[in-house]
Amino acid sequence: MITKEKLKKLIDTAAGRINADTVIRGGTIADIYGCRLIQGDIALSDGLIAGIGDYKGDTIIDADGMYILPGFIDSHIHIESSHLSPEEFGRILTPCGTTSVIADPHEIVNVCGLAGFDYMIRAAKETALDIKFMLPSCVPATKWEHSGAVINAKDMEPEILRENVLGLGEFMDYPGVVGAFDTVLDKILVAKKAGKIIDGHSPGLDNKALSAYIAAGITTDHECSTVSEMLDRIERGAFVLIRQGSTCHDLRKLIKGITPENSRRCLLCSDDRHPKTIFEEGHIDAHLRICVEEGLDPMTAIRMATLNIAECYRLYDRGAIAPGLRADLAFVDNLRDFHVQKTMINGILAAEKGRYLLPVRRCDDRVVRGSFRVKDFSLKKLELPLESENVYVIDLHPGSIVTGKAKAKVKRDNNGLFVYDPALDIVKIAVVERHQNTGNVAKALIRGYGIKSGAVAISIAHDSHNIITLGVNDADMHRAVEQLIEQGGGIVLVKDGSVLEQIPMPLGGIMSDQSGEWLYKKLNAAHETAQKELGVNTLIDPFMSLCFMSLPVIPELKITDMGLFDVEQFDFIPLEVS
Repeated sequence: MITKEKLKKLIDTAAGRINADTVIRGGTIADIYGCRLIQGDIALSDGLIAGIGDYKGDTIIDADGMYILPGFIDSHIHIESSHLSPEEFGRILTPCGTTSVIADPHEIVNVCGLAGFDYMIRAAKETALDIKFMLPSCVPATKWEHSGAVINAKDMEPEILRENVLGLGEFMDYPGVVGAFDTVLDKILVAKKAGKIIDGHSPGLDNKALSAYIAAGITTDHECSTVSEMLDRIERGAFVLIRQGSTCHDLRKLIKGITPENSRRCLLCSDDRHPKTIFEEGHIDAHLRICVEEGLDPMTAIRMATLNIAECYRLYDRGAIAPGLRADLAFVDNLRDFHVQKTMINGILAAEKGRYLLPVRRCDDRVVRGSFRVKDFSLKKLELPLESENVYVIDLHPGSIVTGKAKAKVKRDNNGLFVYDPALDIVKIAVVERHQNTGNVAKALIRGYGIKSGAVAISIAHDSHNIITLGVNDADMHRAVEQLIEQGGGIVLVKDGSVLEQIPMPLGGIMSDQSGEWLYKKLNAAHETAQKELGVNTLIDPFMSLCFMSLPVIPELKITDMGLFDVEQFDFIPLEVS
């Protein structure tokens, strides 16, 4: 809240009665309200924009002919999917021109409960990036898996009122919303009573079911994979968050449905974006490049990355360059490539030429460490008995987290156990429960991953983050899981009993405590090993693709620690085709 003294100073600066703290001179300014480019000085007072025009200042910043845009906002992202702590995430994102993100920390909350939520809020205060939060709505995401916590409506009531909490996170239990289940309605009412918004998650929902979902108070959806789905949601009043992440690439497809009339309901988001993608492609700046490449007007694209998001999430202090707003600014070389040269957050120069300029501090993270409780895991638990050679397989599709439900014929040994056949691209996948000591180990079959030797194990498995392992033989799968537990989570690659790569992620088993650069190098090495040594399909991300295989709210076939799950039927099915 601004003080009377600072308010007077802001007004006096805007009126030209006193010098601005800082004047930015020599740039071309993006007027997002009018969708045009203008010239003038930008005068700053205590981190706010006082005015645009001809101003004097105590400090002068030469924009040197650059375009000055509002700081970019990511409308929906899971920080944990970067595998970095919030402090480190902010450090590597800020040089990309990103000044704010709307984060849904349901990954760490599914592992560590509300203690994980509190950790994320505390850690977010240690970075210049302004991180706003959505309170996770579905912990666990469904009743068809075991997670590390269960959060009900009563638990949510005090949390949704916390500072920097904008509303309720993506409501993945869309059948519960459409069916008006009691426990779901209680959660929705928590947000409504607090006057907060609710994010959506409704892949494939249409017609009356979609109307029921949005009528409940759902404001947004980021699960559109077709133009038709996007338009269905817009016509019902929802904002569509157009996703371009490390695994899900929806932007180029959905741009084709954007018009001057509906563009104000379209927002840009990442959902999941890891360091490899950030260092090699960027963040929202990369989204803007794609928009322009696909023929979208640059000012429309910029508005989808700034003002549209600010208005949707009621962040009325940002999203444009105008008097009284925060001085969150991205300086770019042109409106085609969007190469970010400087990033200013709340009037402070936070990054320049790809380098974060501010001190990096870390908060106490002990509460999210030590999250593995695995009961009676053994080699025998990985055996997969089959009553028939005709089975259902999870079909993996490059560039998408939507999987297929296919039928195939596989081999069995004399005991009826599944045997890997090198002539088929079908291997065993298992989910090992790691939160409640249930001893659950579910097995299924997957096609399209491409692995030809060894095994992979990860503890990044949306949304409950149990252990997923996949491989051509049980011994390597067992070795990978054992190493994963020993190192406190992350990623492990094994071949012929030897650990080829390991990336520890001790923060909830899903985040590293190291730098973004360290993790980038480790991920690059692991990617290369997965493809060259294990034979993983080069068209997929070997880890991001795998971690979505246990998400039972994305069609069509998935696996949880409780079994093979058909998302269309919303029920478990046997492996064998009847």
